[in-house]
Amino acid sequence: MNERIRGREAAQRTDAGGLRFVLVAGEASGDALGARLVEELRRRFPDARFAGIGGDAMRAAGVETWHDASELAVMGLFEVLRHLPRLLKLRREFRTRALAWRPDVVIGIDAPDFNLGVERWFKQRGVPTVHYVSPSVWAWREKRAEKIGASADRVLCLFPMEPAIYARHGVDARFVGHPMADAMPLHPDREAARAALGLPAGAPVLAVLPGSRLGEIERLGEVFFEAAWQVAEEMRALHVVVPAANARCRELLQAQMSRSALPVMHSHLLDGQARTALAAADVVLLASRTATLEAMLSKRPMVVGYRVSPLTYRIVRALGLLKVDRYALPNVLAGEDLAPELMQDDCTPARLADAVLTWFQSPAALAALQPKYLALHEQLRQGASASAAAAVASLPALAGGHRPAP
Repeated sequence: MNERIRGREAAQRTDAGGLRFVLVAGEASGDALGARLVEELRRRFPDARFAGIGGDAMRAAGVETWHDASELAVMGLFEVLRHLPRLLKLRREFRTRALAWRPDVVIGIDAPDFNLGVERWFKQRGVPTVHYVSPSVWAWREKRAEKIGASADRVLCLFPMEPAIYARHGVDARFVGHPMADAMPLHPDREAARAALGLPAGAPVLAVLPGSRLGEIERLGEVFFEAAWQVAEEMRALHVVVPAANARCRELLQAQMSRSALPVMHSHLLDGQARTALAAADVVLLASRTATLEAMLSKRPMVVGYRVSPLTYRIVRALGLLKVDRYALPNVLAGEDLAPELMQDDCTPARLADAVLTWFQSPAALAALQPKYLALHEQLRQGASASAAAAVASLPALAGGHRPAP
């Protein structure tokens, strides 16, 4: 009954001035996703209005932002606790204003710590809710899918193995593809990338990405640079490229590289340009995060290393919180070990260097890897923003309420 009422209201709203979409994005990546989603929704609902929490990209797409996305961008337990009173006040004000605006749909984009609670609040008041970018239910406790379903009427997943997990818990989830797969070319141009970075066309190149957060770089940077030096000792013509995510990361990476034994003339610290560095590389040494997906879409062989604090590692292991044997996204997606993973105590300079050298010395393995990475890229390349908009538009509450653009 409630869905039928919402559907009639949506149809009336379309005739009276357009549907109303509230969107909440809490960081730069979510802001970019939100902007592209708004553009696709506007194709289907030309008279729609969009408001909520977002950044420059969403504002440029026509979203009325009541708060900036940066106001939600806090990380780490202590930082969250320090900002908790402000975040709780922001959430109260946002919920009150959004409910008074009478939205037809509320869409939370990533940022699950903030968005799932907001979505649950609106769902309890009869407002349809969508969560865009599923948390990693495949890696952690699967039962978390039930809690996400209590918040979101529909979950939009970036990876194909995720909807089946939600289905086991009675949650409506749709695979929409990954926007990074849409944005990156199927066949990256190595020569053009090297020319852009001023690297010699024929030299061996290793890209080193110890992380995009200071804590990661502190744990992994010196280990990675020691491994890169060991590789350079075996391959004297080796060039090492290191993209820095931001100015603070660059400062720390610069200090670590200056303390390392890497040859200065063959070491290149970049401001951003991670995708160019990946395209230019022959092999990539990186941390186990989203960068592994980016390296896979660049079709580059990689070695994955990661460390967390010993206490965190013991707690995760003791409580059985991690439910996977593979950590790197390419390996998870493929269901096989396409990239060596050296985690925690195995993440040593010697082991990392040996794994990197194996790629440099194994042309047959490189050739066998390429079609597998290409197939995964094509699987993820679904026109994510358009697919996400279609999944939102097909919500029962919007049935009969949309007026397609001519």
